Amino acid sequence: MKTTLMTILGALAVTTSACVHQPSTQPQTASYIEMTAAENEANNFAEFLISGAQLVKKTEPGTKLWFALQGPEDRMVIFDVFKNEDARTAHFSGLVAKALNEDADRLVKGGWDEGVVPNIANSTVLSEKPPADIYSATTATYIKLTAAPGQADALAELLTAAGPIVSETEPKTLYWAALRIDEDNFAIFDIFADDTGRADHFAGKVATLLKEKSSELVEGGWDEGVVANVNNFDILAIK
Repeated sequence: MKTTLMTILGALAVTTSACVHQPSTQPQTASYIEMTAAENEANNFAEFLISGAQLVKKTEPGTKLWFALQGPEDRMVIFDVFKNEDARTAHFSGLVAKALNEDADRLVKGGWDEGVVPNIANSTVLSEKPPADIYSATTATYIKLTAAPGQADALAELLTAAGPIVSETEPKTLYWAALRIDEDNFAIFDIFADDTGRADHFAGKVATLLKEKSSELVEGGWDEGVVANVNNFDILAIK
């Protein structure tokens, strides 16, 4: 609830967080949660998420990046990247998660148990282009990929190698991450200042390479395994 979040933020303004991040050798992790706003609650849900960004910033040092996204048909998404698994655990027991749990029956179609929890997709970060000028970003893309039988490791290798290529060749891609959800399922998440950045990305070297290899590596090939799974979102808030 927005009121709940703003009350917490007000209290934090006059206190000092006791959270201290301890260095770890654990790999970066990520979570993607797609939800549908309850009927007539899309605007309220968006306001809740916008308020949540500041709360994450103030209370979650281990949450490296946090994005609130809005798509068509009242779809709302939280995508976040954590410094390690411990940080992800801390996030899901943190204040924003608690506030969403408390208000999910009102804001989320299906409530907490059916509208939030089943839609959490945790992953490990395989490769990334480090964030740059991210607060100028207005749009994001999430693509889920399923490896063709026997090709999971090869797809993982391609995605891992793609991070440096994006960094070197795509200045308008402000952040890019390749994710491994489980043995056979992967995802790509990226953000852009505008649609021209997205267009440049899909005409770039990594997209070209994936298109060339998708018939071999991706279940469904390029059209059904990649393009059909492209989800574009407006960015509501960033931490």
